[in-house]
Order: sequence, then structure tokens, then C-alpha cells
Amino acid sequence: MASQFEEIGRRLKAYRMGKGLTADAIADDLGISRAAVYRIETGDVVKIETLEKLAVVLGTTVASLLGAGVEYYASPISYFERMRQIEADADQVVAHFPPLSYLLTSDAFPAYLKRSLLETLPPHVHDKTAERDIDLIISILDERKQSSQQRRLSVVNFVNLLEIERWLKLGIVGRFDMSGPELTERRRAARDEVEHLITLIESEPMGIQIGLLEEVLPNTAFQLFRTAEKTYLGVSPFRLGGDLPNIRSGVATVTADLEPVQLYERLVDELWKRARKGREAADLLRTVLTRSAIGAPGRRRAATA
Repeated sequence: MASQFEEIGRRLKAYRMGKGLTADAIADDLGISRAAVYRIETGDVVKIETLEKLAVVLGTTVASLLGAGVEYYASPISYFERMRQIEADADQVVAHFPPLSYLLTSDAFPAYLKRSLLETLPPHVHDKTAERDIDLIISILDERKQSSQQRRLSVVNFVNLLEIERWLKLGIVGRFDMSGPELTERRRAARDEVEHLITLIESEPMGIQIGLLEEVLPNTAFQLFRTAEKTYLGVSPFRLGGDLPNIRSGVATVTADLEPVQLYERLVDELWKRARKGREAADLLRTVLTRSAIGAPGRRRAATA
């Protein structure tokens, strides 16, 4: 029962962050103290009446707060925070996050990611609040990455060769009307990330397994989080690269229901059997780098993690 209330508290925090609400704001709406909100978020017992009020304030349902069936997240902040929470208890993560999982990126990537995400914003939302939200997303991703490295979390990553080649041609961009020098820099940055990926494949760091696929896959990202008690499935429309990043539109889902988890487990098993690995995967990526370099600027040395 205690762990159940801890999970409710974690979901509450994720939804609150996605709404941009402070504990004080939640407390005012519910007529309780800020300390009471923090106690709920850290696993204190919460009444169903309070959950009903919280669901209204947070724009969700009691079922989602309880984790009954499927959790829905329209905010990337909420979704990435929920992923961070689940991953903290996971023994293994299986991820397909096109074009490249954040866990596989170099130290130079966050700066380019922020620039590309800012570029995707329409004029009417390009303000300090939007930039603060992007900074928060990147900080959550950084925390996940650092935690996985410190724990030496077992991570299985699928990388799609077609997505990588398209990324190399486009560069790490959030729009297409860039000047020549800027576009050159962004394409170089994408090449650096692919070279960093090759380094990871060849160095075989503990816990990291990478499978390279040469087939069309869905644009949606999916992740399986295997814990001692259950396996969670996260499916997300949010993207950090590829054609264009997307952190504004779509609804991500999280569930531990047996049927969807089993379907994705079977998909993962089939993909892993077909995936190129090790030296073969590294050689294929080098071939794509060479092919993409025709008429493109020279490469520079990739940043290391």
C-alpha cells in the first residue's frame, strides 16, 4: 500500500510540473497547506476526495493519478518527468527514441537541442515561459542521463539507419530557412553525434547495447521500463530531432497493462534479432557518414561523454 501512495505522489508531481504549477498554487486551490501537498507527493496517504479535487486542478482524471490502466500526458514536461521517475526504479530500459536516444548523445548535444527546440516555437509562444519550459525538459533529460550512467543501468537502444541518414542531411535544426553557415554548423553537429554513437558502439560501455535497424519504423517513440515488480510501457509523440523536433503537440501514454506490454515485448524481440550490432553496425554508420559527406563540409572530432 505504501508503494501505491508513492506512485500516486510521483504522478501528481509529474502532472503538476507539466501544468507549471507550484505546490503553493495547488495548496491554494485545494485549501490545504503546501506541506500537505509535498507530503502527498512523497507518498503520504491521500483521500479519494482530495484526488478528485487534484484531478480537476491538474486537468487529468482520478484513474490517471491512480495509475489505473493508462496514464495520459499532453505535456512533454510531465511525460519526461514520469519517465525519469520510473527509470529510477528500473533494472533495464529498452528504448526507440528517433533519431537518437538522449542517453546516447554527447555533452555538446544539449546546447544544440535547446536552439532547435526554440526554433520550433511559433511566434505567439516565443517568450520566457517557453524557454523556461525547454530548460526544464533538458534538465530532466540530463538528470535521467546522469542517473543511468551512475547506476550503470542496462539500456537497450534501437537506432534507425534511415532516420540517422535523414538527420545528417537536415542537421540539428528546428526550421529549414537557415543561412548557409548556420546550416553547415548544424549538420556538423549531427555528424558529431553520429561519430559519438560509433564510438559508443565500438567501446561497448557497460550496460549499453545498441541495435541498428535498416527498416522503416513508426515515428512515435516507445520505451519499456523493466522493474522488479512490473514492466511499464511509454509511448510518445514527442521528438528531440529527426525531421523536426516536437515538444508541443500530442499525447503520450504510460501503462503497465499486460496486453500492450506483451505486444511491445514481442516487437522488441523481433527487432533485436534483425538488428545489426557491434562492428557491423559501426561500419554501416560510417558508410552513411561517407555518403552524407558528399558535397558537405568536412567532419570534426565528435565530443565524448
